[in-house]
Amino acid sequence: MRLVVDLNKCQGYAQCVFLAPDVFALHGEESLIYNPRADDAQRERVARAVAACPVQAITAEGADRAAGVREASDGR
Repeated sequence: MRLVVDLNKCQGYAQCVFLAPDVFALHGEESLIYNPRADDAQRERVARAVAACPVQAITAEGADRAAGVREASDGR
């Protein structure tokens, strides 16, 4: 699974950090760092994090649609 976070949209609410701490972390007060190649074992947590983002800054590619993850539309 590949993650993309639009850091221009991200407002540092940190919902993703609370829901998937092995994938997302805050550096300082507002700088988000994340693993763009999240392990498949984190799929459910990532799906929750994507759904919980209040500004919809997180996109997951190659994730299960059934898991409720917004997938990037890249024409594939």
